[in-house]
Amino acid sequence: MLALIERDGALLLGRRSDCGRWGLVGGRVEIEESLEDGLRREVREETGLAAVECLLFGVFDDPTRIVRYPDGNVVRLLTFAYEVRVQDFGTLRRSGESEELRFFCRQELASLDVIETARPIIEGYVSRDVPPS
Repeated sequence: MLALIERDGALLLGRRSDCGRWGLVGGRVEIEESLEDGLRREVREETGLAAVECLLFGVFDDPTRIVRYPDGNVVRLLTFAYEVRVQDFGTLRRSGESEELRFFCRQELASLDVIETARPIIEGYVSRDVPPS
């Protein structure tokens, strides 16, 4: 599950500490959580921000969304992307999962070194062409 968080028309991305590439804020849902609860927790953990509104942007379920982890695990991702409105940006801070948090305008997004699994979501955000949910 990933969060599309905007401020003044710019999208928040984090430079990941595990690979140095840019990605969207988010993560997995714990077994006892609803999708929205998991999203709110991930946003808070990774950015310090409090999500006040979460609107489903799209479901990204292409069968090519495969991730191979260094420990040998291979998984297929089913990603729910949400547009997230936050209470205020005064609490913005990075977590240990990010080297940096930064807002990018739409024109900057195409040239960024973004992790593969985030690229189709960011392209959908830029073009507003999202898969049906």
